[in-house]
Amino acid sequence: MDGVKRWGLTCIAVLLLAPAATAAPPLATRLAQALAVPGNSPTRSSAIAVDLLTGQTLFARNADRSLAPASNEKLSVTYAALRELGTSYHFRTAVLSQGSQDGAVWHGDVYLRGYGDPTLSSAQLTALATQLQDLGIEHIDGRVVGDESWFDTQRTAPGWKSIFFINESPPLSALVVDRDFYDGHHALQPALAAAGGFKRVLRTHGITAGAAAAGRAPDDAYGLAQVESAPLPEVLAQMDRDSDNFTAEMVLKTLGAEVGTAGTTAAGVVIVLRDLAAAGVPLAGVRMFDGSGLSLDDRLTANALAGLLVAAWNDPDLRNPFWASLPVAGVSGTLEDRMRRAPARGAVRAKTGTTNRASALSGYVRDRFVFAVLQNGFPVSTWSARQAQDRFATALAAAA
Repeated sequence: MDGVKRWGLTCIAVLLLAPAATAAPPLATRLAQALAVPGNSPTRSSAIAVDLLTGQTLFARNADRSLAPASNEKLSVTYAALRELGTSYHFRTAVLSQGSQDGAVWHGDVYLRGYGDPTLSSAQLTALATQLQDLGIEHIDGRVVGDESWFDTQRTAPGWKSIFFINESPPLSALVVDRDFYDGHHALQPALAAAGGFKRVLRTHGITAGAAAAGRAPDDAYGLAQVESAPLPEVLAQMDRDSDNFTAEMVLKTLGAEVGTAGTTAAGVVIVLRDLAAAGVPLAGVRMFDGSGLSLDDRLTANALAGLLVAAWNDPDLRNPFWASLPVAGVSGTLEDRMRRAPARGAVRAKTGTTNRASALSGYVRDRFVFAVLQNGFPVSTWSARQAQDRFATALAAAA
């Protein structure tokens, strides 16, 4: 018994003399450590993390600093499009005319009018031709006219480098088929190319027609056929997951045409900024010149991005489609090959952004945190920036 007592006393002494287990550092400290990756400029970086349950800001560094956002700009377009156009919105494309039918002959021009569908394809032109075929039309004695008048004719957005045209986005137009790929190249006149493509499709459906041209449908033209895109949330999901610059610019112009004063980039920007302000998003330091984030003049803050993400989360009509549009860490889109291990894999949903001057990642960690990390440089170190972003999001995932 004495031996047992002595053994017990020895164990107690060992436990008393053993060092206490080291407590994990506070979350704010871990987030600061996550950002400490060599190659990132502290003066050209910002970050923020917000607790969705309490609304408390858990971490902020240079959160009001105005920085180039790269494709994180698309988050603002996504938010405004869902708010203004709604989840049931479909882009449409129509065949219009003011002519008349005599037997199998249509007398007059037909107008292929675009309304900004970034997903318009040859398959949809086939559906339009089928509808005309169903009307019994075999010959159009007028022209096939491509009408892009729903938007202006600016092919790029303000502040773009010249190299961005074609390389980062095909020409912007209210009427673009197959992302403007026509006869093995990108056409410089999208509406004319669309009309030419439609004339070919008509021919395969037994409908002959006059020359292809570009122009504007008369105000009294009426509809002969129409096709629609997938619902807006599906288009936005494709845009955000793949970081599609062309779709972002088309959606922005659509906001201008449908809700604002004109189908222009500037008119769309007015709507986006109005919606962000109405949602209480802090706009100090925010400058928006396009929808994709390619413009060298765009600026956002971590505060604004966090405010936008919180506003989307708190809106019951927007939460699910906004959330569903974002890439998932280790699973999909531009995050498929990042954060492929627990705890971040599948838990982080966020929008990436990459140019030679900016790198960014902003989004959600499960249903617990909102975060934004922005880094700029001339050029920015993409590897260092992504390391810091991924470490930051992973630290939040471990705490969620």
